[in-house]
Amino acid sequence: MTELNDRLIDIEMALSNLERTVDDLNDIIIRQGKDIAFLQKQNRYFVEALRNTQSVVKPEEEETPPPHY
Repeated sequence: MTELNDRLIDIEMALSNLERTVDDLNDIIIRQGKDIAFLQKQNRYFVEALRNTQSVVKPEEEETPPPHY
C-alpha cells in the first residue's frame, strides 16, 4: 500500500507542477497578446505617418545630374 501511496503522491506533485506551468504559460500568452496589440497599433500609426509625409526624394526626371556627367 505504501508503494501505491508514494506513486499517487508523485503523480499529484507532477500534476501540480504541470498546472503551475500551464498557468505561467497562460500569463505569458496574455502578456504577449497585449504586446502584439500595442505593436500593431504603433505599426498602423507609423504606416499612416509615412503615407502622410511628403517624399524628400524627387522623381528621377526632376533630379539634376551629378557633377561628373
